[in-house]
Amino acid sequence: MRAFLFFSILLFAITACGYRHGDKLPVDMVKNPKTASGEDEGVKMPVIAFEKQTHDFGRLVMGEKVSYTFRFTNIGEADLIISHVSTNCGCTVPEYTKEPVKPGETGNLSVTFDSKNRKGFQNKTITVITNTQPNSSELNITAMVAIPVQK
Repeated sequence: MRAFLFFSILLFAITACGYRHGDKLPVDMVKNPKTASGEDEGVKMPVIAFEKQTHDFGRLVMGEKVSYTFRFTNIGEADLIISHVSTNCGCTVPEYTKEPVKPGETGNLSVTFDSKNRKGFQNKTITVITNTQPNSSELNITAMVAIPVQK
């Protein structure tokens, strides 16, 4: 009886924790300009092209703040709008071009990494949400953070 009760509670806990009522699908799951034939039927869309999608800061000493600017170009046929940029850590702060980027023009996305209270290999992901298809792009920054030597 105890084993049955234990496994019942365990099964309930596993399934209940994974259920998220109210999750919404991303917009790009619904809005797809392609037709059944695979052609886009002349829909003009922006396309974001980053010069680099990763940057390695190399070796840092704990407590250093470093920045890098990712440059991108709109190689599509419509205005590119960055609607949101998020990071997987509060130690990484993004700043980005807020106004629409016309076709053929470039924009910037700067990230500042604060290595305070960080040590060892660091890999941070920056997610960029735009009005492109697909609507998100990922950038990565890495660093090796060393603990300063106490004298």
